[in-house]
Amino acid sequence: MVSPNLVKNTQKSEKLEMNENTKKLFQVIYSEKTKKVSEDGDLAMIKVSSLVSRLAFFYEKARNAVDYEEEHLLRKTAIARILKRQILIEGVLRQAESLDISKHLLIELIRGGYLANNSIPETKIDDIAFILEKYIILKNFLSAEMSTSFSLRTDINKTKDTIQKKNNLTSWLLTLAACEIEDNLSPNKVKKVIVSNMFDFLEKKIQLPDDLLEFEKEKEIQIYLSIARSYLKFDEDILSFVLFKYYNGFWLELNKKGVLEESDNENIKKVAASFAALRREINKNLNHPLKKQLDKISRTYSLYFNVLAETIEKDPLALYGEIQKAEKSFVASIKKACNQKYSKAKTKLWRAALRSIIYIFLTKSIFVLVIEIPAIRWFNEELNYLSLVINIVFPAVLLFFIVLTTRKPAEDNTEKIVSGIKEISFITQDKKSALTLRKPRKRNFIAAAIFNLIYAASFCFSIYLIIKLLTLPLIGFTWVSVVIFLFFLAFVSFFSILTTKGIKELLVIERRESLLAFLVDLFYLPIIMVGRWLSNNMSKVNIFVFIFDFVIEAPFKILVDIADDWTKYVREKRDNME
Repeated sequence: MVSPNLVKNTQKSEKLEMNENTKKLFQVIYSEKTKKVSEDGDLAMIKVSSLVSRLAFFYEKARNAVDYEEEHLLRKTAIARILKRQILIEGVLRQAESLDISKHLLIELIRGGYLANNSIPETKIDDIAFILEKYIILKNFLSAEMSTSFSLRTDINKTKDTIQKKNNLTSWLLTLAACEIEDNLSPNKVKKVIVSNMFDFLEKKIQLPDDLLEFEKEKEIQIYLSIARSYLKFDEDILSFVLFKYYNGFWLELNKKGVLEESDNENIKKVAASFAALRREINKNLNHPLKKQLDKISRTYSLYFNVLAETIEKDPLALYGEIQKAEKSFVASIKKACNQKYSKAKTKLWRAALRSIIYIFLTKSIFVLVIEIPAIRWFNEELNYLSLVINIVFPAVLLFFIVLTTRKPAEDNTEKIVSGIKEISFITQDKKSALTLRKPRKRNFIAAAIFNLIYAASFCFSIYLIIKLLTLPLIGFTWVSVVIFLFFLAFVSFFSILTTKGIKELLVIERRESLLAFLVDLFYLPIIMVGRWLSNNMSKVNIFVFIFDFVIEAPFKILVDIADDWTKYVREKRDNME
């Protein structure tokens, strides 16, 4: 009689047949790993003083500490900030100076540590200048149209409104330019293939029911945007650029020409003529009704593709051979990659927590000293040093505790990832069932009002309990100290969601419902929602960012330029002595 175990092992040893997209991913990763670095000995590179660069690097570290941004977006944000300073603050928006803007931009990015020194060819200056040129021409067309419209007005009170619109328009165009420059500086073939593979997979899998057929034309672009949000981690600025080039297919093709022809100017003029409608269409796509459902699906499959790519990158040839031999060794490689990813995410979590604590202390905790003590004295309240210390230390302690209690995913999560990777990689493992979206549920006014009332009541009850605790004789918070404590509680509670996002993105197993989870959602979630509102609104009035951008940065960068010129001068004198 044949042993059941023998049958089981035979099934496990069955060879897996990869689909064409997975084979392509193997090929691209192998090609990128084994390709030789091109000989750039004949190309002149942009080189800056390492001594001066250290000053700029530390400035960027300090600047980023007071303006929390995800790590992968730091360079894009720096590009936008530098462009806005050079163009809006220093007033150098002239066509003839696009080369100067491009050169200064690349030099500042190298000094700030966003690009490696002596590794960017000087020809890149022309490439970036051409990108800027396109947006400058578009801005000039738009300004001309707005000026014509303004000149026809008789109401002088609209002057301020028109100027504000022009400034907002220029700022938005510079943000788009920053996104295109970032894309130009960091082309990634592997990511492009993964995005293409994921799009092919999800476009076939995701189906719209009859009551959602009205969105059939928008399905493809919404799936692509969802992949960009989930896998590439694009923010709204970069997604706006994605949509901008989607609706203006010729835009990136201009870069290949390297020179603008008359017909190109006419196309840019047409973009300017329909710009208001274009922005409305972009905003409509960014806030699409199917966004949440698509993001939930693409987050899961982004993890599958991510783990697969990271597993392949370790040793493409060895993994390819494992797949040809048996399923068991391939599964073992995937599990090993998952465990490494969990550990890496935990390490990154602590690094993000440290950065978040520094950010919170610099931008929020310091206000305890600036606001709480004067406010207490103003209202003739008694200064309580215990409440003062609690309000200073509490934000960091709360965030530390949340990070400490954030656990790595369990084994069942890994098993589901393995199953998902098989689904996207192998012909025989592909599930035939479609992923069908549902029509977004709209509650009637009465139901929505009742649920909102329950949330408001639970929020008030939570706040009442906290106030009762803080005002106990043993603690003795004044009402001023209570307000500051509640502010930090809400803010840090929401901030912890951002900090722990990296770990939670590795979870593909649905959270188990429990009484404790229900109570947390009922009484703590409203506080987090208030924290999100505070964060979104207070980020617009970050006094430290204002000081850095409008008071410190421009003169500091001028001093850095002078220091760089001086080091070059000294070097030239030294060379002449030899």
